[in-house]
Amino acid sequence: MSEPLLALEAVSKTYGGGYRLWPFGHRAGFTAVAGVDLVIESGAAVGLVGESGSGKTTLARIAAGLLPASAGGLRWCGRALMQLSRAERAEYRRGVQYIFQNPMTALNPHRRVGAALDDTLQGLTRMDRARRRARIEEIGAQTGVGAALLGRFPHQLSGGQAQRVAIARALLGAPRLVILDEPVSALDVSLQAQILNLLADLRARHGLAYLFISHDLAVMERLCEQIHVMQAGRIVESGPRDVLLRRPEAPYTRRLLAAVPRIG
Repeated sequence: MSEPLLALEAVSKTYGGGYRLWPFGHRAGFTAVAGVDLVIESGAAVGLVGESGSGKTTLARIAAGLLPASAGGLRWCGRALMQLSRAERAEYRRGVQYIFQNPMTALNPHRRVGAALDDTLQGLTRMDRARRRARIEEIGAQTGVGAALLGRFPHQLSGGQAQRVAIARALLGAPRLVILDEPVSALDVSLQAQILNLLADLRARHGLAYLFISHDLAVMERLCEQIHVMQAGRIVESGPRDVLLRRPEAPYTRRLLAAVPRIG
């Protein structure tokens, strides 16, 4: 059997802690993630759900290489991250892309959208200017980022347009895994449906794996095949979407399901 695309092994993250001079003694740290194992297969759509403060965003940022783990490790295509060569680490950085809840955090407010996407592509590849322009147009056509949007500054975009730009930016370097951190939580319901449909189409087109972070099980049901439930830094339940949503075992999962709004 082939190795998982990305595996997190006993990953923990603690903030603060250690010794201080006054008063004497040990200062306890805050553990955001505690000994979590998580496997993402190539082409899979994996959900990580939990309330705010459950540790899911911290875990996602560790998976993307944006935060160092305090303990445990990551494997990319079966190899420990610390053992990768410089070229292999560059491949990992291209291969894992992160889409933030607020897409404006990924865009330079002083650069037009087209220029910002070109900056990203220059950092990821060695394409010449003509090939970069063609790639931006190709991905822009797939994500709904046309010529009109490419000429705008970020502050001139609506929320839905900004999220489409963020998705386009993430896809420019042909990643294998896209981590989506609450990508539709700031959008109204009609825009949420559009973005979720777009993400499903892009996954099928490019053979992408997704790690989808959310507090909303209804959104998770639309996109993910495997769901992990996170509470207080630990995964308390995991399973295939249909099994977990219909026959949850953990009390915390049942509480999350009970909070999902239903008509009638």
